[in-house]
Amino acid sequence: MPRLLLAFKAALLALFLTALTPSHAADDVIKTVYHMSEGIPQASRAINNIRNHLAADPKAKIVVVTHGLGIDFLLEGATNQMEQPFAGAIGELAAKGVEFRVCNNTLVSRKIDGSKVVMEAKIVPSGVAEVARLQAREGFVYLRP
Repeated sequence: MPRLLLAFKAALLALFLTALTPSHAADDVIKTVYHMSEGIPQASRAINNIRNHLAADPKAKIVVVTHGLGIDFLLEGATNQMEQPFAGAIGELAAKGVEFRVCNNTLVSRKIDGSKVVMEAKIVPSGVAEVARLQAREGFVYLRP
């Protein structure tokens, strides 16, 4: 009887440890949220960071969440510090699965019509709340370029 009890305990322990061990076999995708609120120079850095990120890890799931001055590069006609349009880079990254999200609170407070946001971007109620939700509920890693 003691051997049977010992075998049962060992099996129970193995089952418990298996349940606690994260499984990466099914989904080896690293989810990352890039948080942007500082304007055009930060957007330029972020575009390069994201390109490098995807070159190193093509399976990465990347969401860019913007608020405050961070939304500026996602407005129609936006250009970088060298007057080059962001549209091409945004389209290129969107084609690779990068998602762009713009804070509606910022649009309202800055009196910017939502139609001015590039078509690749989705408007969310709050940029800050979106970053928090992605981290807390969807397991995204946080980066701030």
